[in-house]
Amino acid sequence: MNLSYWEIKSWLTNVDYTIIGSGIVGLTCALNLKKRFPKANILLLEKGVLPQGASTKNAGFACFGSLSEIIEDLKTHSEQEVINLIKNRIDGLQLLRGLLGDKTINYKQLGGYELFDKSNTALFDFCFSKKEDINTLLKPFFKLPVFSFKTLPFNFKNIKKRCSYNPYEGQIDTGEMMLSLKDLVLKNGIKILNGVTVKEYIENTSSVKVKTNLFEFSTSKLFIATNGFSSQLLQENVMPARAQVLITKPIQNLQIKGTFHLDMGYYFFRNINNRILLGGGRHLDFKTEETVELNQTKTIQNALENLLKTIILPETPFEIEQRWSGIMGVGNQKKAIIKRLSQNVFCGIRLGGMGVAIGSYVGKKLAALVD
Repeated sequence: MNLSYWEIKSWLTNVDYTIIGSGIVGLTCALNLKKRFPKANILLLEKGVLPQGASTKNAGFACFGSLSEIIEDLKTHSEQEVINLIKNRIDGLQLLRGLLGDKTINYKQLGGYELFDKSNTALFDFCFSKKEDINTLLKPFFKLPVFSFKTLPFNFKNIKKRCSYNPYEGQIDTGEMMLSLKDLVLKNGIKILNGVTVKEYIENTSSVKVKTNLFEFSTSKLFIATNGFSSQLLQENVMPARAQVLITKPIQNLQIKGTFHLDMGYYFFRNINNRILLGGGRHLDFKTEETVELNQTKTIQNALENLLKTIILPETPFEIEQRWSGIMGVGNQKKAIIKRLSQNVFCGIRLGGMGVAIGSYVGKKLAALVD
């Protein structure tokens, strides 16, 4: 790249902290670094025109886990680990809301519903039997019981009439959240360069040399916040997980309001501007969805449309307006990886599909790692 003296001097000289990835983690990490070190020269590198992971592509659920998801987590994590996971998600949501304000991100606490397939009586009965155990687990965080079972107030079909309900679950406008975060970063004098892909980095005693597709430069400290894409730079226990999404055109007199989980959280949908946003289905083909390719497959898109036709909008005509995909970072544990990799390199990755909830928490903890 043919850079001028001015470009090198203003953007790539005397860089104190460089962050790879301008999603929720990268942006909040930058803000927390600036708060700790007001005079620091901070640079964010983003390979896309917009963040390429899931920060601008998620469904905008302000949640900490459905009843069946929490029960399932207890099979692979200790009780204390699950408590910590939920606490981090709650803390992360409070950080995000406190930083940007509920009005800015259009936060609405409309409640969360978990639906159960009509034929899956075993899952329904199991979740019902564990409800009080999970409410006891969550008692330190909420004044009233979190999960209850109630009759569905919406005209869904082919599912059980009773559902699990969580009054504390909310939704946000993902686009407004990211616009506001980016504006806040820029107002604090933090630089962002888009269209820059980091190819590799080489650490020296007191700095890190960063090689990109366009230029090379040195930074005192390097922070990797690329989540599902992190395997391109790191050898950590995290792999990409694609989430396919679609959204309908506006539907007249749409009565559905809230956030909804189905099939242990592998499907999720919500209302937004008189539309239904629906995503998920990676459990139909886990191997194919372990990818960083931002496209869609017929298998999953057909399954999503079938859900709209048979369960969500069985008696309402609809048209699909858009389809897209986001890349999450998952692993054999749901705990995020926030650690110092070496003297001058740090990472905050593996958000486990809970980026909206824990992104701000991970960003703050990542910034706190540096001396």
